[in-house]
Order: sequence, then C-alpha cells, then structure tokens
Amino acid sequence: MTDIVNTDICIIGAGSGGLTVAAVAAQLGVDTVLIERDKMGGDCLNYGCVPSKALLAAAHAAETTRTARRFGIKSGPIDVDAEGVFGHVKGTIAEIALRDSVERFEGFGVTIILGDGRFAGPREVAVGDQRIRARRFVIATGSGPFVPPVPGLDQTPFLTNENIFDQKDLPDHLVVVGGGPIGIELAQAHHQLGAKVTVLEMFTMMPNDDPELVEILRQRLLQEGVEVLEGVKVVETEKTENGVAVSIETKNGMEKVIGSHLLVAAGRRPNLNSLGLKEAGVQFEPMGIKVDARLRTTNKKIFAIGDVAGGHQFTHIAGYHAGIVIRNALFRLPAKVNTANYPWVTYTAPELAQVGLTEKAAKEKYPGVRVVSWPFAENDRAVAEGETDGLVKVIADKKGYILGASIVGPLAGELIQIWGLAISAKLKVGKIASMISPYPSLGEASKRAAGEFFTDQLFSGWTCSIVKFLTRFG
Repeated sequence: MTDIVNTDICIIGAGSGGLTVAAVAAQLGVDTVLIERDKMGGDCLNYGCVPSKALLAAAHAAETTRTARRFGIKSGPIDVDAEGVFGHVKGTIAEIALRDSVERFEGFGVTIILGDGRFAGPREVAVGDQRIRARRFVIATGSGPFVPPVPGLDQTPFLTNENIFDQKDLPDHLVVVGGGPIGIELAQAHHQLGAKVTVLEMFTMMPNDDPELVEILRQRLLQEGVEVLEGVKVVETEKTENGVAVSIETKNGMEKVIGSHLLVAAGRRPNLNSLGLKEAGVQFEPMGIKVDARLRTTNKKIFAIGDVAGGHQFTHIAGYHAGIVIRNALFRLPAKVNTANYPWVTYTAPELAQVGLTEKAAKEKYPGVRVVSWPFAENDRAVAEGETDGLVKVIADKKGYILGASIVGPLAGELIQIWGLAISAKLKVGKIASMISPYPSLGEASKRAAGEFFTDQLFSGWTCSIVKFLTRFG
C-alpha cells in the first residue's frame, strides 16, 4: 500500500543547505520532512570540506615540523603514520556528524526519510512506497565529482574526493587530473605528507582566482616539490602493474606520466538525474536548475539551493541560500540573492581567498577602478612567523567603494571576512584604513592596503604645500 505523507515543507538533501532549512522550519513549528539518500551532512561533511581540511591540518603540521630548523628548532626525520592521519580525518567527521545526525534533527521535530526522492508530479515526491505531498519543496541535492570522458579511464582505477579519504596508506606517487581548488588542496596535502605529486591541468591552475595571487601559490607548490603541468591535455589512462599511466599532450608532443594512484578532480556536476524534474515542471540544464533571484524554480512552489542551483559551488553559499529560502517560503518575504559579497577560500599554505570581484572582473565592469595592495613581507607579524609569501589586494571604484578583495597568505580565509562585511555594508575603503588594528597582527595588512588608496593624495605636491604653509603659524 502507498503511504501518503502530508507536510508543510519537504526538503530533498541533507547537506548544509537542506539541514539549515529543516532545522529552522521545524523549530518554527512548521511540519517538516527531510529526505536523504546517503549520509546526513552531505558531501561537505563526509567527502569534501571537512575531511580535506582535516587532511590539510595533518599535512601542514608535518610541513611545519619538517621546516622547523628555520626557527632554530632541530628535529629528526618526519615519520608520517598514514593510519593515524586518516584516523584523524575519520575522527573529525565523526565528531561533527553528531551535529548533523538523524537523532538531533528528529529532536528538532523533523521527519526524516532515508531513500531516493523523486518527483512524481508538481506537488508530490516519491520515496519507495511513500508519497510526500507538501506546500513547498526545497531541492538541496548538492553535486558530485565530474568524471571526464577520457579513453581508458573506465578501465583504470582512480580516486575522487568521495573515496580518497578511505585510503589506508599514502600513495607513492599521486597523479592529479585537475588544477582547481580540490585538486590543488589534495595535491599539497599528499605531498606534505610524503607522497610525490604531479598535477595535470588543461588550462591554468585556479582559473577563477586572481592570476597574480595564484602565481604566489604556484611558486610555493613548485618550491615544495609539487610538479604542476599546465596547458596539457589528458589523452588516455591505463592500469599498469604498479599503478597507473596517464598519456598527456603537451606543447612539446606526447608524454606519459607514471604514478601509483590517480585522483580525478576535474570539476563537479549537480546531482539532477534521478529527481524527476520534468514531472515536477522544473526546468534545468546540465550545470544546474534554473532559478530566479528568490531561488524559485519554474515551479514556484519548488526552490533549489546550493550546488544544484548552479553558480558558485561552496558549502557556505548553500547555507546562505537556505536563509533566502527560509525568508521566502516560511515568512513569505521576497528576499533575493545578492552575489556581490560571495567569498571563497582555497586552504593551501599559503591560503588563497577572494570576495566580491577580482581585479579583472572589476575592470571589465566598472570604469576608473583603483587597485591597491600590501605585501605580507612588510607585515611585522608575518615576518616574525616566517610567513611572508603573499599580499592583500583591494579593488575599489573611483569613489572608494569596495568592489572586491583578494588575499594570498597566512590565514587568508580569516582575513578576507572583514572585506566581505565591508562590501555587504557598502563601506568605502577609508573605513578600513581608519580602523585601529592590534600590533602586531596579520590584519594590519588589510589596513595598510586600504591606506594605500590615499597615498598619492596624501603625499601630493598640493598637500605638502598646505602643510608647509601651515607651519608658518607656529
């Protein structure tokens, strides 16, 4: 017999966005159903942000120990315990998973249904023999790794972010296909833990970030010993007796890269195929569901959030989208998405962070853009800690309103946040220049970069003449 469940709101997908909508709705007294086919917490907790940052923490600790002699601290050879490293990763997931558990959300009053949800019509979702009918639906199914149609790949053992953290041993030589954030983070992590690493990128690494800042990260990777091959095409892969072989086409002809393991990090695709979107009257494309500024699909009773809605694929964006949907679906307020202050961070060493427009994007969109910067080499805290690679770059319009900021350097992901606040609050760069920063702090670099906006004016001949004139009066 078919079991009919009537509810106020039904969410498909228990990742960051889906969990946020479910928790808030239920605690507001709204009858809430949450459908999840795999693991609570979604990709970020189980296969993405959390395990990768835990692995990077272990890798950075190993690198710090390895390079401690620069501080006058002597240490012996580094002994990396792979079982212990991956145990740390799994322990991190397990601890955070308690916050996303079925039990916790049932405690909020959420009805959780485990299984594949598929639309059976514009107002109904089927999960096995159950039918969920709701006033509003939210699609929050996230994305998964894109596997390119490379000849031989289907016969070659390879890893993605969904299974690389299940390894028991570190690879001898990891070949990474893809030089985006996921590929670069995992490349550096494995190299710092002792593996040889080769990155293969068809175009240039980190293409969505500021090229000047990417170059600083590129040089750090090369200095550490990561091999980064850009402008190469992966032609074929094959399994070998001791691992894998990847044939690539370079400007100098064909070459073959031999490794022990292959990681495919060639981008992500939204999870759309099994949702029955046509039956629901929801239009979509391969890169995401079509939504308006209020995140409504072409079926106005159905919202889409996070990776599945196309655009920026970040956990914090899914959480932000959840807030927009809560205001629209629960409070009936016409809240709209504002992409002007979207941030993103790559958690390498040094970290690479961006909020708002890059220099290139700003100059294409606005006339008279001003770009100012300050290097960490001139920041006393960075000098004291031996982390001087990097800079803060600020992009503002001719009136001083902040359009974007790019940072490469220590704790860039933390330092970028003040610039996100400035953009969302529509502040001028002078507000940052006039703040008081504790000394010595890395945050001073942001203040000094902002101050550079006024340097030419402050030390101009006109200003000097005024000061010289005023000195005549005692």
